[in-house]
Amino acid sequence: MGVIEVIAQHGYLVVGVVLFVAALGVPLPMSITLLAAGAAAHHGLRLGWLLAVAVGSGLAGDTLLYLGGRYTGWWLLSGMCRVSLNPEQCIFGAAGYFYRRGAKTLLFAKFIPGLGAMAAPLAGSLTMRFGRFLRLDALGVTLYCSTWLLVGYGFSGLLLEIAQGLERIGHFVLLAAVVLLVGYGVAVVGFTLRARRYQEIEKISAASLHERLQELTPDKLVVIADVRSHGYYDPGMQRIKNSIRVEPHRLHEELVALREFMAPECEIYLYCSCLRDTTSVRVAHMLKQENCHAQVIEGGMKAWVKAGGAVEMVPESDLQRLPKFE
Repeated sequence: MGVIEVIAQHGYLVVGVVLFVAALGVPLPMSITLLAAGAAAHHGLRLGWLLAVAVGSGLAGDTLLYLGGRYTGWWLLSGMCRVSLNPEQCIFGAAGYFYRRGAKTLLFAKFIPGLGAMAAPLAGSLTMRFGRFLRLDALGVTLYCSTWLLVGYGFSGLLLEIAQGLERIGHFVLLAAVVLLVGYGVAVVGFTLRARRYQEIEKISAASLHERLQELTPDKLVVIADVRSHGYYDPGMQRIKNSIRVEPHRLHEELVALREFMAPECEIYLYCSCLRDTTSVRVAHMLKQENCHAQVIEGGMKAWVKAGGAVEMVPESDLQRLPKFE
């Protein structure tokens, strides 16, 4: 049984579940579901009811994320980006897009892969008024759903032919899937080989560094660099005591300020807050290319706190104030 036939029998439920769950950030094929639902409207389903269910479900999921962003700030965003190779860059890219285009981003966010699920919690974290969010997001979700439903409705015959054709050439589809899977495997191997350049980067546990700092004499020069992204500093954010700020997104400019610390007898340690210490490792590699040796604190800030290391509040001068929608 094809997708169109399935939706023709269980259309409202399928559309509602897919749109709601996908709005929460789960990678489900919203556009394909809406296309099939639009085509299935020729087989007993009402297009108006499909649109109402789709918009209501999508808006409900977005509202939950908005409230999550409003009351948890960057915590929810970092959790949504945790599966990314570089969680900080995941948030930074989505936030940068939102900041440049403002609140109207909600009108077209669903059409942009990666931004659709991030826009609602970003709006919440930036304290956009709930009424304004609801209006803009409702318009955006309606535009997205109606576009795909109408395309599916208007080209239902073509979509049905495509679905039937895929059923007839199922073995070719399977072959294409295998080719894509092999290609994915090759890409993973390629990324793994490229990642080997980071294997030489030395790491040190937070506990070991904490013990070492207790043993050092006052004349020993030690630099602990915070390479977390500026955009994720909320008021009340902490950092390792006496650490300095190094902006990872403009490291070449920051190196000029670090030259004075690049003497051979100086020890440099880096920490971030991302999965697998990705940012710290990348910065350490770039420093190595500049003939500057640095070690990565495994586990970053969380590991340091767990090890009992001293922390301090991030200075006001290092805070980047997030834009607010009042």
